[in-house]
Amino acid sequence: MKVVIKLGGDLVKGTLPSELLNDIGSLSKHHQIMLVHGGGDVVTETAAKLGKPQKFVVSPDGIRSRYTDRETMDIFTMVMSGLIAKKLVETLAKAGIRAVSISGLDGGVLRASRKKKLVIVDERGRKMIIDGGYTGRMQTADPTVPDVLLEKGFIPVVSPVAMGEESEPLNVDSDRAAAYLAMGSKAGAILFLTDVRGLTLEGRFVDRLTVEQARQSVPKIGFGMQKKILAGIEAMEGGVKEVIVASGFGAAPVTAAIEHRGCTVIGS
Repeated sequence: MKVVIKLGGDLVKGTLPSELLNDIGSLSKHHQIMLVHGGGDVVTETAAKLGKPQKFVVSPDGIRSRYTDRETMDIFTMVMSGLIAKKLVETLAKAGIRAVSISGLDGGVLRASRKKKLVIVDERGRKMIIDGGYTGRMQTADPTVPDVLLEKGFIPVVSPVAMGEESEPLNVDSDRAAAYLAMGSKAGAILFLTDVRGLTLEGRFVDRLTVEQARQSVPKIGFGMQKKILAGIEAMEGGVKEVIVASGFGAAPVTAAIEHRGCTVIGS
């Protein structure tokens, strides 16, 4: 089975847990594993060190996102496709796992459309229209390059820098990047690994949802989990058989998730 694993920011900020590394190595002998990573906090920290404090904007729906001008896009690419991606490859290599890092730009793996304008809400609650900068909306994913790597025994590590319609780099949401890669590669499952074991609604842990139940849950959950559920819904609608939200910590976390133990599963 082909499996896309999205590594959340809390996992990539430090060294991946040895239990997770060993599990990925073991599973890669029987499944085709592709990794997609986030790491927005590292981008923010690095940009501040470089004298480029980051600007965040809020949409009318209350969604907070990074405003990406060209300089920020360059820093975003440097950190995501350089610092974070290469550290992941290094960590995987130390665990005996052969991996190659690529960005969504490489071979047009991730394709997005540039958001020409953004509607935001200022500090006084007034709506404003600003230039969209280098923020992208995912459109398609081409698995040709990752598939070549998989055929040669490498695990692809994909960073969320997409190619725009004019071949420009675009900042795209990493959860949606993973979802589109799963759709484009016809993966059997997509796993969103986080620092929590799954979705909690009104104080109750939810182990299984249909797509419609997942859709109804969106207004009731926090922003970070909301992005994963929305991306998961898109993935299911695009042909992925199941979506799993699970903790990346603990014993054999990916195996446990695939076996539906201690996680949230969105399925038919």
